[in-house]
Amino acid sequence: MSVTTTKFKHVSYLWDEKKAAELAGDEVALLIYRSNLLGADLRLTNYGGGNTSCKAAAKDPLTGKETEVMWVKGSGGDLGTLKRSGLAALYVDRLLALKNIYRGIKHEDEMVELFNHCIYDLNSKAPSIDTPLHGFLPFAHIDHLHPDAAIAIAAAKDGKKITQELFGGKIGWVEWQRPGFDLGLKLKQCLDENPGIRGIMLGSHGLFTWGNTAFESYINTLEVIERCAQYLEENIGKKGPVFGGEKLKALPKEERFAKAAALAPVLRGFCSSKQKMIGHFTDDERVLEFIDSNDLQRLAPMGTSCPDHFLRTKISPLVLDLTTNEDLEDVKSLKEKLAPQFESYRQMYTQYYETCKHPNSPAIRDANPVVILYPGVGMFTFSKDKQTARVAAEFYINAINVMKGSEAISSYTSLPRQEAFDIEYWLLEEAKLQRMPKPKALSGRIALVTGSAGGIGKAIAKKFADEGACVIINDNDDSRLESAKKEFQQQYGRDVFIGELLDVTSAEAIRKAFKAGALAFGGVDIIVNCAGLSISKPIQDHTEKDWDILYDVLVKGQFLVTQAGVEVMRKQGIGGDVLNIASKNGLVSGPNNAAYGSAKAAQLHLSRLNAAELGADKIRVNVVNPDAVISDSKIWEGAWAEGRAKAYGVKVEELPAYYAKRTLLNEIILPEDIANACFVFVGGLMSKSTGNVLNVDGGVAMAFVR
Repeated sequence: MSVTTTKFKHVSYLWDEKKAAELAGDEVALLIYRSNLLGADLRLTNYGGGNTSCKAAAKDPLTGKETEVMWVKGSGGDLGTLKRSGLAALYVDRLLALKNIYRGIKHEDEMVELFNHCIYDLNSKAPSIDTPLHGFLPFAHIDHLHPDAAIAIAAAKDGKKITQELFGGKIGWVEWQRPGFDLGLKLKQCLDENPGIRGIMLGSHGLFTWGNTAFESYINTLEVIERCAQYLEENIGKKGPVFGGEKLKALPKEERFAKAAALAPVLRGFCSSKQKMIGHFTDDERVLEFIDSNDLQRLAPMGTSCPDHFLRTKISPLVLDLTTNEDLEDVKSLKEKLAPQFESYRQMYTQYYETCKHPNSPAIRDANPVVILYPGVGMFTFSKDKQTARVAAEFYINAINVMKGSEAISSYTSLPRQEAFDIEYWLLEEAKLQRMPKPKALSGRIALVTGSAGGIGKAIAKKFADEGACVIINDNDDSRLESAKKEFQQQYGRDVFIGELLDVTSAEAIRKAFKAGALAFGGVDIIVNCAGLSISKPIQDHTEKDWDILYDVLVKGQFLVTQAGVEVMRKQGIGGDVLNIASKNGLVSGPNNAAYGSAKAAQLHLSRLNAAELGADKIRVNVVNPDAVISDSKIWEGAWAEGRAKAYGVKVEELPAYYAKRTLLNEIILPEDIANACFVFVGGLMSKSTGNVLNVDGGVAMAFVR
């Protein structure tokens, strides 16, 4: 194949000849390189979608003779991050020999287990259902992608005719069929009947392209997708306004975000009726163009076409019947308006399941929507974790792109409901779900930990993140917060946390932080009041300013953060936890400690009062009492440590050992110890416990609660 161009408008040409030259001779390395380039451009394929392969000679470990081996992306991987460990390697001759025992399309699922008898590399990833689609085609390098531009043609009513005319017969066509062994045979048949073609369009699904080398396959793929995108661009608007034209004007961006932040916790509550969900919001211009259009009500219920799309987004979205001037602060009325809309969606999904199910179908899954569209505002997606919710939004934008393109060149067609069901509730898909790791204890939970840029607060936030929660880290010190954000980004990535500057004495700053949490994750489930400071002085040296700042941060701060958080929790209606980090000093009297100790006692009793009030909302309020947690603590910098050392007649550097020796267990208390105590309260084993105090102080008899 001759290369015609390396300049593209609609896709990214990323091939680096120098880098490729370094990999020359290693076809598997070139496969991974090509795959990563393809996966880096979301216009070519979506996250986790598509697969690539290469066939090359390798030495058979049993005979020592050269044999043909196919390396193909394994089940569940992502092209953009693919590594050698994500590939399946199979003997080509054994894979082809499976044709001899194939019993027909009704029995094709049984062929998947037989792929294991074709494994060449015993460290292989599990072969995916698309393995025979690559194996039965004779080309050295093959790309199977889900580009929006190609699917728009594949999902158009006249897709086959358009494909033939657009490529002059050089791209074949195979009608929609569920991926599997039989579809692999159909691809080979299409090639045999159309020798010399450079690719195959799969109806309503995607694209197969190939080449004799990794570079030829890469260029061929780009050229075909570029031509599809160019064709769409030439035709969009020719038939009339996109999506039938604008039906309503989107709100200004600031108002969209305000509406979304107010509504997200309510939606999250409805979507979490079976299990707690994490949310994502986007007001991407492609989303707004679709949801504000005249064709929204016609196209949205049709659902998506490409299997990758609806496996992530469900069969269709919920379009909210809310106006842009809706009063979202009247939560009671809002819930009364939304409840029947959610119930209607659940009934639709249940009917879809009951109508399409087979005797051996898996049980119905969560009937709540994944995608929720609010005309004039944007799109919400909800799923088990942030990454899955975010990716669901990306996939629905892919679906919007497909509908836009199909409508421009013909008319959009979605998969028949039965075909969609047979993919969604495929026993092989169910088996893949069952193989996934069990959710962590805090999966689906969202936590705001005040003062979480260092010390105890950071340890708590990390513990919760380790256990599967999304966390809103914050601090009133900008530089300290930026440092923590870099640390969390490196350790957890963007889908686990957000960072907000927060002064707990400012009601406005607190509301801003909770709004950020609602936009990022959908709401909040766990509030940890950890922000604090300490001042240690004899009573005669204490100033009014000392007293005020201690009570403002410790007591007023705890009150304001709890108050704002409870408002969000009540919108969700799914309960929650408030954890207050008080102190041994709230129970024990000591010298030079009047303001700090009494403020901690106030925190402690405020917790009891809140527990008594919030039980009806299933919001638990508990206290962890640390003592002498010196490691990475801002409290112990400077005057406080000096004051305590002076009070006890020891040197500052002797404080950790001094505090340990005065405890029953003779232990130094670390931030991680407090984090573990917090997890005890929220990890699931104490869901019926509220109003409790847990001392983590190494054992101080005077601090025993009872």
